[in-house]
Amino acid sequence: MAWITSVGVSIPEYEIAQRDIQSFVKEVFPRSEREITRLLPVFENAAVDKRQFVVPKEWFGQPHTFQERNELYEEKALSYSLEAIDDCLKNKTFLQEPVPYEAIDYIIYVSSTGVATPTIDARIMNEREFREDVKRVPLWGLGCAGGGAGLARAMDFAHLYPESNILVVCVELCGLTFQKNDRRKSNFIGTALFGDGIAAALVVGEKSPYASNRISTAPQMNQSSSKLKKHALDVMGWNVNEDGFQVVFAKSIPVLVETFWKGHVEQFLSTIHKKESDLSFFVAHPGGQKVLQAYQEVLNSSEKKFSHSYEVLKQHGNMSSATVIHVLKRWMEEFPKEGTASILAALGPGFSSELVSLEWLK
Repeated sequence: MAWITSVGVSIPEYEIAQRDIQSFVKEVFPRSEREITRLLPVFENAAVDKRQFVVPKEWFGQPHTFQERNELYEEKALSYSLEAIDDCLKNKTFLQEPVPYEAIDYIIYVSSTGVATPTIDARIMNEREFREDVKRVPLWGLGCAGGGAGLARAMDFAHLYPESNILVVCVELCGLTFQKNDRRKSNFIGTALFGDGIAAALVVGEKSPYASNRISTAPQMNQSSSKLKKHALDVMGWNVNEDGFQVVFAKSIPVLVETFWKGHVEQFLSTIHKKESDLSFFVAHPGGQKVLQAYQEVLNSSEKKFSHSYEVLKQHGNMSSATVIHVLKRWMEEFPKEGTASILAALGPGFSSELVSLEWLK
């Protein structure tokens, strides 16, 4: 078994209200007034009130090369990663005592919004007192599914090495990828939906000396499932051009939730011997309002069971892989009673789905 004993986040310094982004976009996007007017309802229907970014609003109105964007990614990803890790390992809400950096055996670093070699996890190790023999597992390109995949891989490690302590770090600086000269509707939707997000989670094996360090109930991960829909590479992801990452975001995603994801979640529920009524809530990545509504329809479930997913979307937007850990943190802060069952779910490029079973125990 594997426990998620703590979660930490780092909130980027520049917060921008959706209404301010909406008016700003009218000024900087190279579209006719008619086109802009037709597309602006995307902002109003996104169910997002505000988002946070590592750069100020004015930055988005200026041209930037791929090199400029990536240099900013390297700098900001490191500093915000460290903040989230510190918050996770010293979080008094979840932990009786801080967990020392020297206790960490694995670092799983998840990101899809910048590139670095050496990877950011290597740079993280140089900034804190981690051991030199930490096993590093950088995961790139999983997009919004990355948070779920990172936790699932941490669970796998904890099952194989039950004495281990694993740090999962998700860093997505989506704002650095916005391209003001990209005229496609996908870019407009991305600009209305995505924000920057950073989160870290501590996963420990059942024989770890830190397994009993939790303050109250905590989620135990028992099983996971990954599924890829073949020949659906164009549903979401990046096209890479001279300016950087160009977003790919198909309108078919809610339909795929109702078909592809429905089959996956039904199969997973059968495997873990659960039905929807056995689950108190869902730790669901809020890809967008329509995706959350599609989740509810597939499961014949209530909006209340997705309440924190809606709230995270409202307060932060879609932060790609980091979002589901923000949602998890909110459910963990409620300290659900012992025996509470849930599923963590995230969708990503490929088209892919990640599911993890959770049970809150003392």
